[in-house]
Amino acid sequence: MPFASLGLSPALARAATELGFTAPTPIQTEAIPAVLRGADVWASAQTGSGKTAAFALPALQRHQDLSLSQRPGGGARRVHTLVIVPTRELAAQVGEVLRSLGQHLAPTPKVAVVFGGVSINPQMMALRGGADIIVATPGRLLDLVQHNALKLASVQLLVLDEADRLLDLGFADELNRVLALLPAQRQTLFFSATFPDSVEALATSLLREPVRIEVAPIEAGESGAATILQRAIAVDDKRRTQLLLKLIKDEGWQRVLVFVATKYTAEHVAEKLYRAKVFATPFHGDLSQGARTQVLDEFKADRWQVVVTTDLAARGIDIAQLPVVVNYDLPRSAVDYIHRIGRTGRAGESGLAVSLVTPASEAHWHLIEKRQGLSLPLEHIAGFEPLEVAPAPQPGSGAGGVKGVRPSKKDKLRASAAAAAKLAEDGASN
Repeated sequence: MPFASLGLSPALARAATELGFTAPTPIQTEAIPAVLRGADVWASAQTGSGKTAAFALPALQRHQDLSLSQRPGGGARRVHTLVIVPTRELAAQVGEVLRSLGQHLAPTPKVAVVFGGVSINPQMMALRGGADIIVATPGRLLDLVQHNALKLASVQLLVLDEADRLLDLGFADELNRVLALLPAQRQTLFFSATFPDSVEALATSLLREPVRIEVAPIEAGESGAATILQRAIAVDDKRRTQLLLKLIKDEGWQRVLVFVATKYTAEHVAEKLYRAKVFATPFHGDLSQGARTQVLDEFKADRWQVVVTTDLAARGIDIAQLPVVVNYDLPRSAVDYIHRIGRTGRAGESGLAVSLVTPASEAHWHLIEKRQGLSLPLEHIAGFEPLEVAPAPQPGSGAGGVKGVRPSKKDKLRASAAAAAKLAEDGASN
């Protein structure tokens, strides 16, 4: 099915083809016609499903259809599309897709990408004369509105991308403040990989008779999963870096994204690999925005062989032909596992996802397997067979850190209150 059959203009269909979109993905096939006819959309779409183009193309079609008479005398541009995202990296990626797809349109859309962590002044300067499409993180968007650099009264299309991540990062208050600035009459698109109660409630409150779209997650054995070979390797905690180094060298991995749990581990593992003559560098939230952008650009240009990252890179990072992803530390949630391995095997390319499983994390790994419907043999590499013994589970410790299983704050408070009551009772009886 060609893109033109979805109702897009020839210019946009051609732009999609030039960017390597050979045919619409399932999310694009269902979402684009719905957006073009003005419907609200509630879409469950996993990483690598092509959702960015699913909202970018109809947003650009809207731009093309708008009459220039709305800016009489060449006046300031008015924002017609607002895309809200949770991270700087995702904002930059979405902006790049919009600019690439819209570069041959007449008039060419002005796409402004704004996020925190950098000086606000260049972004204010870039917004002089207005903009057609804004891609923003919530906090910086509010800052720009407060500085009178931006007005949102003309927004016709609102896109919430990675909505579950927006709420997970604590943007709920800022998001509500942004929504209060938008026109009540607008079209809203809601994209989320998962739909916990908070996301369901937000979607229900924002959308009017939405078109529901559910794309099968990649773990269900559809096209995405078919391109990713998944492996799990048993190893002692203290020998993971040595094993990682052996795999990189013995298997000839030329470009690897390694996920770890903390910023410190990212720095530590990258340094050890670099000392072993592997071109490795860390990537995490303590780096400046300029440094983060530079690392990603150099990684995409094959100047770094290994990037060791926190979950900062688990979403919103699109690296073409990334062959290998390694879970040095297992992700906390089963959903994050899917996002991590989804960095490889994109756009029809094959990929490899390797998880290093220590004795202490084996129970957690089996939970991830269960939740994702996996059954992977736990491999043993000669010379790296694990010798450590898994610690006995502690009462009230949850189930290895999987989200939704750890005791909640209320559970902990109840437990503390019960313990205090028992101590008081014991003291009274003595």
